[in-house]
Amino acid sequence: MRKTLNISFIYFILAMAGGVFYREITKIMGFTGRTVLADVHVHLLMLGMMLFLVLSLFCKTMELAEEPKFKKFLILYNVGLPLMVIMLIVRGVTQVLELEVSAAGNGMISGFAGIAHIVLLIAFIFLFGALKKVAVEQR
Repeated sequence: MRKTLNISFIYFILAMAGGVFYREITKIMGFTGRTVLADVHVHLLMLGMMLFLVLSLFCKTMELAEEPKFKKFLILYNVGLPLMVIMLIVRGVTQVLELEVSAAGNGMISGFAGIAHIVLLIAFIFLFGALKKVAVEQR
């Protein structure tokens, strides 16, 4: 439970930093359009902080933290989510700075974001497997 609470707190801090970064860079650059930088704050709050707060409750009431599939989930998820957020930041900064991105650069950003989403998908499969196993053992 302590580990999931600590992870939740780290994502909270990152979410707040992401929100401040979005606000400040758009203000400094005089950018008024839509940018994916706005999504960084929300993604880190919901997919980071809130998810791990809820999982902390499961860890307290069940033996979830000891499940091997949950440990795999933790590793994959904490690789996939930061990678996805980094790609949001890269895409958002190019939008705010109005940088011209080549087709290859655009493809790389999208490709890494896609890989991050696939890693998150696999992580969630491990999470649901762990939750199911622990729930069956609780009966």
